[in-house]
Amino acid sequence: MLKRLAPIALTLLLAGPAAAFDMGAMTDAERAAFRAEVRAYLLDNPEVLMEAIAVLEQRQADLAANNDKAVVRANAKAIFDDGYSWVGGNPEGDITLVEFMDYRCTYCRRAYDEVNQLLETDGNIRFIVKEFPILGEQSTLASQYAVAVMQVYGGDSYELIHDALMTLRSDVSVDILAQLSASFDLDFAAIAEMMQSKEVADILTQNAMLAQRLQITGTPTFILEEEMLRGYVPLDQMLQFVDAVREGS
Repeated sequence: MLKRLAPIALTLLLAGPAAAFDMGAMTDAERAAFRAEVRAYLLDNPEVLMEAIAVLEQRQADLAANNDKAVVRANAKAIFDDGYSWVGGNPEGDITLVEFMDYRCTYCRRAYDEVNQLLETDGNIRFIVKEFPILGEQSTLASQYAVAVMQVYGGDSYELIHDALMTLRSDVSVDILAQLSASFDLDFAAIAEMMQSKEVADILTQNAMLAQRLQITGTPTFILEEEMLRGYVPLDQMLQFVDAVREGS
């Protein structure tokens, strides 16, 4: 029985597979002695435990990333080519960025300007918006309105309305949406009728079901090719992710 455990050996013991070390092969006395040695070593060298935890966390992060990539591949058509979501940026760009967003989400609003800067700075990113209202009635009303505008007037008007809703400083209400329509010379009566349609309901339902399959529970959530980026991502980090995706393609 070793009287002292080397740091590397102990790290491997704590972070490695359970099968790598067979406690069952020891006698009761050997197990007791071994446990005492491990406890004494960790008390003397607590940084080793932190090292082992870091290894475990990295493995868990790698596993989650691989799982994300697999689920993105399995749902690629619904994510990147659903036939109804607005496509902006450079539609012929070499990589695609998808955002699941909510108009009432503080972090979506914070990301809005930075996403625009990213698209303008890079110039070669295809950008897709997924309406994903999860923050209450005003969120749902805003998304119903935006999707209805897309259905009635097409992508150019949707882009204007999307930008207006992202920067809206008041609550979302029917009166506010009517005023917004008038400011862009859009027929609110036609939009309001479309808002209650099966087409709009189906689109929001399909987005919600897709988010569930992708295990998306919050906004903003970005998908950059096969990479899932959950939460707000500052512009400098997003640029790094874009570079990394291009280098790896």
